[in-house]
Amino acid sequence: MITRDLVIIGGGPAGMAAAISAHENGVRDILLLERDQYLGGILNQCVHTGFGLEYFKEVLTGPEYAGRFIKKLSAVPAIEVSLKSFCVSLTREKEITYIRPGALERIRAKALVMATGCREKTREMTHIAGTRPAGIFSAGLAQKLINIEGLLPGREIVISGSGDIGLIMARRFLLEGAKVNAVIEIQSTTRGLLRNVVQCVEDFEIPVYYNHRISRIRGRDRVEAVDVVKVDEKFNDVKGSDFRISCDTVLISVGLIPENELIEMAGGMPIDGIFQCGNSLRVYDIVDSVSKDSAETGRAAAEYLKNA
Repeated sequence: MITRDLVIIGGGPAGMAAAISAHENGVRDILLLERDQYLGGILNQCVHTGFGLEYFKEVLTGPEYAGRFIKKLSAVPAIEVSLKSFCVSLTREKEITYIRPGALERIRAKALVMATGCREKTREMTHIAGTRPAGIFSAGLAQKLINIEGLLPGREIVISGSGDIGLIMARRFLLEGAKVNAVIEIQSTTRGLLRNVVQCVEDFEIPVYYNHRISRIRGRDRVEAVDVVKVDEKFNDVKGSDFRISCDTVLISVGLIPENELIEMAGGMPIDGIFQCGNSLRVYDIVDSVSKDSAETGRAAAEYLKNA
């Protein structure tokens, strides 16, 4: 079994920043595993601006932000990048099994950085009753369909939750010619950044119902409508407050879950020589903070290898 000094799982902004920082701090054998066909992670589908204000002191789109790190990464021969590489197991001894095109590989890492990011919460986690028709998407999936695949998932949209991706997609659907009938938020305030509320919802006069929830999705083959009900301070339904909104698409934007299955497979933290960074550690509001903190993780991994 081949042993590598440092293996980084995840080629998004966290993984790239950690790899670059580790190299700057003396590590000369780095393998970066990314399951997608491109580096950049979620940034590749975030075509809106608002990135880089703190880190680069410029206003960039997501792909532009990712491109700057990809360029720096490509200039470092000591960092080997393996794309389309999906990690399927991890042990306490830092032995990694991953699949890449045409091969199943097993390697051992002296140090390991987990930069696996997040996944979105689903409809099932929000306990929305009703049928299971076509037209129910997580906000991130809808974003990928529009920005990467060039597909418009629906024409009349209702968004459950007010996370940042949901707010941004409200604006995106409007710009693509769809109609956003409502954003439904169970809390009394938004889950997203204030700037996204102003720029993506208020500026486009999209109705936002705070202290409300979607109680039922209606439709057989395709979503036809949602039932909405007001909730009190204990999130109990207010009797007689329900109403219906017609739509053909429901977006779920109710939060993110750190992707930690591999660490759980290995027995959980702490394991000597395994580090975490980015959204797999905690959910960040802005990518600039991810880059700064992940650079510290790369430095810490380098220090660990020097003292190992």
